[in-house]
Amino acid sequence: MPLVTPLSADHDSETRKLAEFFNETLGFCPNSVLTMQHRPAISKAFINLNKAVMANEGRVTSALKRMIAWVSSNSTGCRYCQAHAIRAAERYGAEQEQLDNIWEYRTHPAFSEAERAALDFSLQASQVPNNVDENIKKRLYEHWNEGEIVEMLGVISLFGYLNRWNDSMGTSIEEGAVESGEKYLEKNGWETGKHR
Repeated sequence: MPLVTPLSADHDSETRKLAEFFNETLGFCPNSVLTMQHRPAISKAFINLNKAVMANEGRVTSALKRMIAWVSSNSTGCRYCQAHAIRAAERYGAEQEQLDNIWEYRTHPAFSEAERAALDFSLQASQVPNNVDENIKKRLYEHWNEGEIVEMLGVISLFGYLNRWNDSMGTSIEEGAVESGEKYLEKNGWETGKHR
């Protein structure tokens, strides 16, 4: 059982309208957003931040942003967000070989050096204490400009919020996210855990 019960999708009309964004990204409105509706200002602010962070401004593709989110969520252990991120990566055109081998991004040939630098940045920025160092900075600047680095850190920071929200809430995971988790992540030990 989640810590707080999600409210109906019809609870707040403004949130419902904004949440249509998730029908494209996930195919459903996340239970996390339905829980945030207990304070509609939070649900609305979160959706708008999510839309801004996930907008494409440069070479950081929608698929890469979702893989960055997955690495961050994997680092923190949030199984709910891991499944959501891999599902969104699939829906936004991540290559099948990358989806199948996301756990091995550091060595698998499906990932470019630029993608590895971005995903390592996500891993190190998601650690507590933070492990972003001069080596990570150097590797990032070999492949990405400052605006793109800001985009990446926006994703990492957004998922820092989501990882804490969903793991603390024990948010119930939706069937579509479970399917994606089982398809791509279960072979490496992923399970719904407390997010039943």
